[in-house]
Amino acid sequence: MPDPSPDLVARATRVRLLLCDVDGILTDASIYVGDPGEYKRFNVRDGLGIAVWRRQGFKTGWVSARPSAATTIRAQELGVEFLIQQKGSKVAAIEGVLAVEKLTWDEVCYMGDDIVDLGALARAGLAVCVPPGHPEALKRAHYVTQLAGGQGAVREVIELILTAQGRWARVVEEALA
Repeated sequence: MPDPSPDLVARATRVRLLLCDVDGILTDASIYVGDPGEYKRFNVRDGLGIAVWRRQGFKTGWVSARPSAATTIRAQELGVEFLIQQKGSKVAAIEGVLAVEKLTWDEVCYMGDDIVDLGALARAGLAVCVPPGHPEALKRAHYVTQLAGGQGAVREVIELILTAQGRWARVVEEALA
């Protein structure tokens, strides 16, 4: 990962809540449909990153306009605190989470890759897009990941934030114990 700019470090330092879209961020945007249902491929490195994030005392939320049993199962496995799977405004759904957590948009990292994410990306203190995100999403991102969705991009962002906050070295030390 290249050295982050001072602005990016400042934004990452303020993050207290990680929210992301599902399809295209936690997955490669592919959906396998057949009998008996739908399948999605999630990256295990993202899962470990979310576990590390939670051990640092932070919460995670997934915000998708497309309900999916596969997403529900993976969110439960990882202990994701906020799972929103509904049509409608992602901004309104996130504002409900912010009210419960008593946080502001400035304290949110939001990861999205398409036009349904534009409102959240425009408001988030740290807006992140993955390649090859929609051009409108890429324009609104403070950071574009090196890794694509479903390839460890969420983990990349978690490491970036924890490094900016001076927490990543402790994570590494604990792993060495």
